[in-house]
Amino acid sequence: MMEKIITERLAFLNPTRLEIINESHLHQGHSGNTGGGHFNVLIESLAFQNKTRMEMHRMVYGALEDLIPKKIHALSIKAKNPNA
Repeated sequence: MMEKIITERLAFLNPTRLEIINESHLHQGHSGNTGGGHFNVLIESLAFQNKTRMEMHRMVYGALEDLIPKKIHALSIKAKNPNA
């Protein structure tokens, strides 16, 4: 379910590749977790052309920021330009 929401939120980047791995089951009972999930996101997009890694991450976080920390507790991002 959350994977679908993340996919929809990142659609504006027109990703050429998008993988979302839910690792929440590995972190159950984790201290400080208020119930949000743990996700790894691999995204490739031409929208990342001429962007620094920080800029790419900001674009992804910007699309998901209202979900953090209630629905998404931890987010690992690997973002790249497919032509790089």
